[in-house]
Amino acid sequence: MPDAARLALILPLLAALAGCQLRPVYAGGSASAPASLMADIGIAPIPERAGFMVRQALEEQFGRTADNPRYRLEVVLDDQIIAFGVRGDSSAARERRTLRARFRLVDAASGVVLVDDSASADAGIDRVSSNFAVVAAETTALERLSVDIARQISARLARYARAARQ
Repeated sequence: MPDAARLALILPLLAALAGCQLRPVYAGGSASAPASLMADIGIAPIPERAGFMVRQALEEQFGRTADNPRYRLEVVLDDQIIAFGVRGDSSAARERRTLRARFRLVDAASGVVLVDDSASADAGIDRVSSNFAVVAAETTALERLSVDIARQISARLARYARAARQ
């Protein structure tokens, strides 16, 4: 295809994109609305092993928080493992680990709930004859799910911060 023909195809596309008002959520770097919000969130303790892992992943997503945060993030988790796929000996062939999080962003001073949302993720796990391998696979799945939940929460809070600033 000649360069002139390519240019004729690309120019209308570029013009359409220029008018669509798309902007990066974190435009402005550390001074952006999402970055400012995340630096001012304290994460309430989350019980159980899954809670520890989600909290740790959230702290990595948010970065360093203020000493006296303006907001509090409350997270309630539901961690389930369901077996399915029955073998001839009546044992399960597969498992599905599902991690659901209900989270709320609360103004620490007034107690007003600013965001009330949920996130979920799941992973399939093969059941093998070694119990050690099954436990290791369940733990690895929980690690991946914790990071996925933290990313979802972080993205939703970033969208909230951007919308609140506009």
